Amino acid sequence: MMKSISKSLWLLLFAVVICCIVYPLSLWVVGQTVFPFQANGSIVKGPDGTPVGSLLIAQPFSKDEYFQPRPSAAAFNASASSSSALAASNYALRNRVATTLGPIVRYKSGPKAGQLVAPDIEAWFQRDRYQRNPSIVQQWASAHNSLASAWVATDSVHTLYVSEWAKNHTAVVAQFIKDNPTIPQPQATDLAIVFFGSFSTEHPGKFPSPVTHADSTGKTTVAIEPITAGTDIQSIFFDMWRQDHADADLQEVPGDMLTTSGSGLDPHITLQNAEFQLDRVATKWAADTKRDSSALRAEIERLLNEKAFAPFDGLAGEKLINVLEVNLELRNRYGVPS
Repeated sequence: MMKSISKSLWLLLFAVVICCIVYPLSLWVVGQTVFPFQANGSIVKGPDGTPVGSLLIAQPFSKDEYFQPRPSAAAFNASASSSSALAASNYALRNRVATTLGPIVRYKSGPKAGQLVAPDIEAWFQRDRYQRNPSIVQQWASAHNSLASAWVATDSVHTLYVSEWAKNHTAVVAQFIKDNPTIPQPQATDLAIVFFGSFSTEHPGKFPSPVTHADSTGKTTVAIEPITAGTDIQSIFFDMWRQDHADADLQEVPGDMLTTSGSGLDPHITLQNAEFQLDRVATKWAADTKRDSSALRAEIERLLNEKAFAPFDGLAGEKLINVLEVNLELRNRYGVPS
């Protein structure tokens, strides 16, 4: 019996040493000596030497000088990798795609071929008629309750604005409570639909949107104001504009500009996607650096072609661009965006 126990203990000890010490240590030594960059997470550094991210994990870029990654259902959170899992019939998917398209889509043919649709969305919105009926904003909120409530809830500035509106519209709030006796003390999100209905009546052809102001000292403040143009209108109301202009011939947009990856963290976009964004990126860098836009565009396009690669050394798949890698190169060449 003791002999069997002794052998078992020696076997256990041997397995622990091999599996928990020798094998991991061997992999660590090989990784640190042969593949140190990959073994340490493919972390890249900015011009000042500080780590700015991993080439394996996507991250958002807010400035127009940079290329944008694919949409992320995980909000680019590496600890919460996930896909959107939205069905084609889910309006949340349609809305996300539409809000992306609004500011970027262009006409494909006709007298405005190549021009952005965005100015026409704003002009249509200002007329305040959707499918021949007035009050576009009220129609939008009534048709899409969840989107209206989300607008109120996702930003504290929005929530505060609706709360202040409720204090100044006691009769409207009282009527809401009468119509909804199960909500005797409505919160800002509960009032989303009646708020947008009231706003649409008081400010026809306008939408509430955050506006930034700077005082003489340079301090900035953000306040909600009625606006008639801007990316909020282009994004939120593109889908309604499209339904009112079903015959408009629009350019196709690369699919990976609109769809999330399975992980929500894909660090690559297709070369076609990058080229679609090229005009915006080149125009902004030209303004920042005071250089000719066409020359800078050609320069950045060469950079994209240099950095592009396809899986299996070009044997399969479309050419891809690592967004972080290219954006770092842009910053190294042209400095910090203004």
